Amino acid sequence: MGVITFTDEQTSSIPPARIFKATILDSHNLIPKLMPQAIKSIEIIQGDGGAGSIKQINFAQGGNFSYMKHYIEELDEKTYTYKYTLIEGDALVDKLEKISFEIKLEAAPNGGTISKMTSKYYPKGDFVLTEEEIKAGKEKALGMYKVVEAYLQDNPDAYACA
Repeated sequence: MGVITFTDEQTSSIPPARIFKATILDSHNLIPKLMPQAIKSIEIIQGDGGAGSIKQINFAQGGNFSYMKHYIEELDEKTYTYKYTLIEGDALVDKLEKISFEIKLEAAPNGGTISKMTSKYYPKGDFVLTEEEIKAGKEKALGMYKVVEAYLQDNPDAYACA
């Protein structure tokens, strides 16, 4: 089976710079604080957090997964572009070689953000990824995005641009 590609688009009333800072640049600090029931910690285990770095996400006990590692391919604060690949962890099990993600935040006409995400799944052998499995992963990512968005709405000075 070949590479499976999905695209998704979300809108938010929060400007792209704030969302990018909170969800990408400072995710290792913010996400475990906002979602301790799901994310125990996020650590930069190689590099400085930019391109070429590896982040490890450690999940809280009792969840479906214990950890995953992301290799950061591109992080551009000017264009609000973030590309990374899930290279290791129980989410891949023995069914997927890797999953690549590309996130692009664009300014919306109302001052908010249009979030565009492309994900590419690389199955091993003849493994067939189901729509339900992809939908479940997408819903978890969207859930995290919504938690951060709500935090930014409730805290207008958090991650505000200078």
